[in-house]
Amino acid sequence: MSDTPAVSFHLNGVEVNGAADASLLQAVRAAGATSVKDGCSPQGQCGCCTVLVDGDARVACVTPVARVAGRRVTTVRGLEPTWRDAAAAALVATGGSQCGFCTPGFVMSLSALLHNNADAGEESIQDAIAGNLCRCTGYINIVKAVKRSVELMK
Repeated sequence: MSDTPAVSFHLNGVEVNGAADASLLQAVRAAGATSVKDGCSPQGQCGCCTVLVDGDARVACVTPVARVAGRRVTTVRGLEPTWRDAAAAALVATGGSQCGFCTPGFVMSLSALLHNNADAGEESIQDAIAGNLCRCTGYINIVKAVKRSVELMK
């Protein structure tokens, strides 16, 4: 058992604890949030572990749990169902998801864009996903999927 103090935060609306010196990625996966992927930890380069912290996209593998004390952390499971379902349908319809490993990170980055009432134009979409890497689909179909999901929500 570690002597590191525990820090509490809200994960998808449920209060959880994690060791203050652990990464947020370690804490959310330990709490059962398996949609948050470890693609490059602890480098913070691929975006597969992207979560929302109080509505803003954060790379969980380089975020210490101590930084999220008392804050709201959201994964794909905690997203508003209408947006989550629209994003999933659009990714399938446009071919924006192949193996699916990077998909949750893309969805979270794009959720931050839409959550913050940003323009969903192509340039802002590309800016939002700049920190996410995909080896299977390329980015054209992912941008198409975001545009399609916005249409589905109208």
